Amino acid sequence: MKYNYRYFFLLIFFVCITISAQEKNSGNDSVKIYKKIENYSKKSKFNKFVYRLLFKSERNASGEQNIARKRFLIKKTFNRNEGKIIREIRIETLDPFGYAVDNYKDVPNKGFEKFGNSLHLKTKNWTIRNLLLFKKNEPLDSLVAEESERLIRKQRYVRSVIIKPVEIPNCKDSVDISVRVLDSWSLIPTGAISSSRGNFEITERNFIGLGHEIKNNFMQRFDDGKKAYDAQYTINNIKNTFIKTTFAYQNDLNNNITRSARIERQFFSPLTRFAGGAYFENRFYVDSLPDATGVFENQNFKLQTQQYWVGHSFKIFRGKSEDSRTTNLVTAFGYKNVVYFNKPTLQYDPSQFFASEKLYLASIGLNTQKFAEDKYLFNFDIIEDVPYGQVYEITGGFQDKNNNQRTYFSGRFAYGDYFSFGYLGTNIELGSFYNIGITEETTLRIETNYFTNLLSIGSWRIRQFIRPTLVIGNNRAQTIKDRITISDGNGISGFNNPLINGTKKLFTSFQTQTYLPGNWHGFHFSPFFNMTFGLLGDETNKILNNKIYSIFSLGALINNDYLVFNSFQISFSFYPSIPFQGTNIFRTNTFKNNDLSLPDFQIGEPTLVPYN
Repeated sequence: MKYNYRYFFLLIFFVCITISAQEKNSGNDSVKIYKKIENYSKKSKFNKFVYRLLFKSERNASGEQNIARKRFLIKKTFNRNEGKIIREIRIETLDPFGYAVDNYKDVPNKGFEKFGNSLHLKTKNWTIRNLLLFKKNEPLDSLVAEESERLIRKQRYVRSVIIKPVEIPNCKDSVDISVRVLDSWSLIPTGAISSSRGNFEITERNFIGLGHEIKNNFMQRFDDGKKAYDAQYTINNIKNTFIKTTFAYQNDLNNNITRSARIERQFFSPLTRFAGGAYFENRFYVDSLPDATGVFENQNFKLQTQQYWVGHSFKIFRGKSEDSRTTNLVTAFGYKNVVYFNKPTLQYDPSQFFASEKLYLASIGLNTQKFAEDKYLFNFDIIEDVPYGQVYEITGGFQDKNNNQRTYFSGRFAYGDYFSFGYLGTNIELGSFYNIGITEETTLRIETNYFTNLLSIGSWRIRQFIRPTLVIGNNRAQTIKDRITISDGNGISGFNNPLINGTKKLFTSFQTQTYLPGNWHGFHFSPFFNMTFGLLGDETNKILNNKIYSIFSLGALINNDYLVFNSFQISFSFYPSIPFQGTNIFRTNTFKNNDLSLPDFQIGEPTLVPYN
């Protein structure tokens, strides 16, 4: 054992020497030493662990280089065949275990791989065909093919995809297209149990290979036996129209019931010209509100919501470059009708914040949205599409509520791109109602997303994420429900007491994310450390008060090469203080990574500036 530890320190010393001399010496001596260490590492499990921890396999490095070279060759093949007529589209879908889209020689050879594949229903060929933006007998357009590949990769039941031209011998004016898709395992059961309640959730992301999603969640509270049920069915794409339909039903432990249906076609691509949607919701719930003395009492709510919108995107440049084809002038019109059947009395809602309303909005804007392929963001060594571009948008309209008509105006600016120091994106929105020349319910929202370039320490990879958000409200309605809390939206989980509120907030999240080499049965572990700080303010503060809310979290994202979900995680969080609860509080699995999501440079349904 002592010899093993001596060798461990020898390995560390060798790494230091290699790093300091890697630009000076690339000769055979280093290769020989590396080979000796590699051979010695195979003599015991401990040596193998140390070796994998410190060194990146040359075979893996070569594999990454081969993949990069293959993608380069595919791009050259597209350029060489641009404009040729597509004679045939060949689609091949692969089971999740043992296959690779970029290597035809990879086949399942392990028992668990073959068993897993036998239980899996592959994605239907026509399900993939419905996601393609090109068809037979059309000229090959590389940008359209790239967008098709991105749209397939975006599906939660697909792990990876490669679309490439296949040249036809002795044919100069036609080309075939190969579409090769690797499925993910799509049936995901999850659950949790505690002393007070338990739940079981099962999700099928690719029902019988159709790309439909079914989600069911059952929950029971043990002390009174009450049960809850949440169901959702989604058709992601109806016959190549990219119309998405979702039906949902929820009945929680307090018998709050929500039924909804959404039919929508978004601007799913910069090449999309028409979009629109409709949403219907029927909701009954019970919530508590304070009266003038601050005493809370439960109130019954029953309401019905209808929303409709339609949009059109105009190509404004005639050029064939990617910038010209992804820059659009977008117009959209929206209508929302909310009808309350049960609502609080004036004693608990003196400003009549909860009231039937009709909202008419129209927006016009100029946007450019493109996508860059990157890795090691929210998945492990899997291509992810990072949006970048810019948005200039103005929205206007009016609202009928409480026998009063108010106009509304807002503006939005967004910009994001890769720089030498990493990726930086920002979104700025300002909106307000105007009532007889007086601004009401004004909202200023500024969000920024930043992450560094991928850094390497040996075979470990690291990124730093930073996400600050500022929300300022002015002349908001006089009700506790028109206040923001530090937990709202992408804030800090754990500060859920409604009395912790204000009209403005600032929070910033810092996350150091690492990506460990190797895997365990396809599971990759990515430890992280997160610090999030938040400030609240109200009408009495010029900006924000001096009370800092904070959370410190340590945990790991766990990705799987074969499963459909992006990641799940375990985390341990420390709260120095939570008002109304105490100080120095430790909790498990309270931190979520939703606030690290990527920005969007799409213009869609006209909406009010979010106040959360």
